[in-house]
Amino acid sequence: MRPLLDVQNLSAWFGKQQALKNISLGVNPNSVTAIIGPSGCGKSTFIRCLNRLHEEIAGAFLQGNAWLEEENILSAQVDPVSLRRKIGMVFQRPNPFPSMSIYDNVASGLTLSGIKRKSVLNEVVEKNLKLAALWDEVKDKLSQAGSSLSGGQQQRLCIARALAIGPKVLLMDEPTSALDPISTAKIEELINELKQEVTIVIVTHNMQQAARISDKTAFFLLGDLVEFAPTSELFTSPKDERTERYITGRFG
Repeated sequence: MRPLLDVQNLSAWFGKQQALKNISLGVNPNSVTAIIGPSGCGKSTFIRCLNRLHEEIAGAFLQGNAWLEEENILSAQVDPVSLRRKIGMVFQRPNPFPSMSIYDNVASGLTLSGIKRKSVLNEVVEKNLKLAALWDEVKDKLSQAGSSLSGGQQQRLCIARALAIGPKVLLMDEPTSALDPISTAKIEELINELKQEVTIVIVTHNMQQAARISDKTAFFLLGDLVEFAPTSELFTSPKDERTERYITGRFG
């Protein structure tokens, strides 16, 4: 299968400190790819490079290529704002726009791009709240503030907001780490359903979560990609001793 997202020799720095070292991996379409590894190994930096957030940090820069279909998304000629319509992002802590209603949170990407027709916005809001498994819970209170929802609902609202602009790839940076077990289970179930619509790359510190929801898993350590394999293989028969030591809890 040809990767939808093909990362080649990606390196990243914060000033003189190198955070990623020649990372190469391919992400298949309509799949879930998990990125695991101990704190500080470069997991979040990796996905922040993919939608060009890394280089917005003072002193940070990157080298390498990442192809989304036929486009090198790390090229200087690619507009990062336009890129983020193709590669969406959901962050660790839910961040609905606090001054906006539930409806306006989901519609915000479209309204910012100039789409004002109410019938179009209504359709997009309903469709993506349904995709995020939130519609039935909020359909009668769309005018309420997004910040009025519970933590798990807020995170699903953020997922709906990211989906509403029609991305090809959805990046998720530990999206359940701030949630309770019930909300976490709902997000995991949602991720399994969403891969029919969008390709997902998820950073998680929870190895059990990676095993439950991902098709392939990448193990990062000190900025290196140690191993990248189908999830069942990586967790049952890792080829690198460092991977085995990590997944068996002998270091972390």
